[in-house]
Amino acid sequence: MVSMKTGNTPHHSGTTPGPDAGHAPPAGTGTGTTTTGAGQASRNAPNRRSWRVVDIVVAAVIAVASGVIFWAWNLAYAGLSPAFAAFPPSSALVAGMWLFPAVLGGLIIRRPGAALFTELVAATVSALLGSQFGLTVLASGVIQGLGAELILLAFLYRRFTLPVALLAGLLTGIFGGINDAFIFNWFPEYTLDWKLIYVGLVGVSGVVIAGLLSWLATRGLAATGALSALASRRAHQEPVA
Repeated sequence: MVSMKTGNTPHHSGTTPGPDAGHAPPAGTGTGTTTTGAGQASRNAPNRRSWRVVDIVVAAVIAVASGVIFWAWNLAYAGLSPAFAAFPPSSALVAGMWLFPAVLGGLIIRRPGAALFTELVAATVSALLGSQFGLTVLASGVIQGLGAELILLAFLYRRFTLPVALLAGLLTGIFGGINDAFIFNWFPEYTLDWKLIYVGLVGVSGVVIAGLLSWLATRGLAATGALSALASRRAHQEPVA
């Protein structure tokens, strides 16, 4: 269960000694100042694993907006079906449109569970607005969000570089492809080879749409100052790899 904080740890000013004061080395060694400063910095540093109110609000906004995009994309996808008639599994190349909230939410919020939360809530909004996939989208949201979540967890929610974003998109896509082709078996007419190709192409779509575009969007938003209250506020200044 996540815990909420309304802000950073309060800063204690004045002459009140900290808990390390009684163990400070003699003056002149220089290490006392370093130890006290490090202790103060540690106390002031935000907890990377705790959700604040602003994190919840922004994650919800991302998720709801993504759910509306899902709903619109569901309508557009039905009209695109003839374009994939020559090789039906190629429809997987646009499946990344249902995967991006997981990676985008994870990159922007940078808290445990953010990828899973945004994908699941987006799927829920899509279902409430009316989806041809019905309530199965809720299970799909969990499975797809889990892909990005596991990658961010593997990096302990400390690295949000382009390779990490691409990996998150890839695993989200693979999970989504397995969900479509095998768990819910949306394509019973496919051969096993076609199903495996479908899963691979969803992975490719996840890398490009969910991974690359979400990473670019995060850096773009950070550059505008829109993420100033979030841990991703300096995303545009972070190294690419």
